[in-house]
Amino acid sequence: MKKGLIFVLFALVSIVSYSQISWNAKVGMNMSNLTGDVDTDMKIGFNVGVGAEYAFTEMWSVQPSLMFTSKGYKADGVKCNPMYLELPILAAARFAIADNQNIVVKAGPYFAFGVAGKYKYDGVDEKDDVFGDDGWKRFDAGLGVGVAYEINKFFIDLSGEFGLTKIADGDGAPKNMNFSIGVGYKF
Repeated sequence: MKKGLIFVLFALVSIVSYSQISWNAKVGMNMSNLTGDVDTDMKIGFNVGVGAEYAFTEMWSVQPSLMFTSKGYKADGVKCNPMYLELPILAAARFAIADNQNIVVKAGPYFAFGVAGKYKYDGVDEKDDVFGDDGWKRFDAGLGVGVAYEINKFFIDLSGEFGLTKIADGDGAPKNMNFSIGVGYKF
């Protein structure tokens, strides 16, 4: 028991003594749609935000971010544009491929809260609120996966998000699905 406790303490001390925090800013383009039994088309959107990276070792880290992102869909003359504040918390593994160049593979949960959004109808000036009384649920959560290519302090990021919560009641059990490509800079 004592040997196990001493081992755990040494492991924690070595992790804490190495750990480093870095910050980054990101901007990108989203391609979003709904999953479930719904007939919708992909919509182009955007994402912008800031993130942190807490490195445990040279290889392993946790990457939380705070993003402002647009999701939604297009279907039959209707464009749905919900916007979310999103918190992805991804575990990451970094693989060095050359001097100051890395491939980063990451995965983990995301949590989002709907803050704004409108339905736009072709040929109609009126717009309805996406998160109104009979609209979408504001809370969204799911799984995120991604890969990034780092060159010095710049990075290019490809990621996907697969919603696990129903965003609306009714037929089809729709869930968010989002793919994005982005660029960023690490401070």
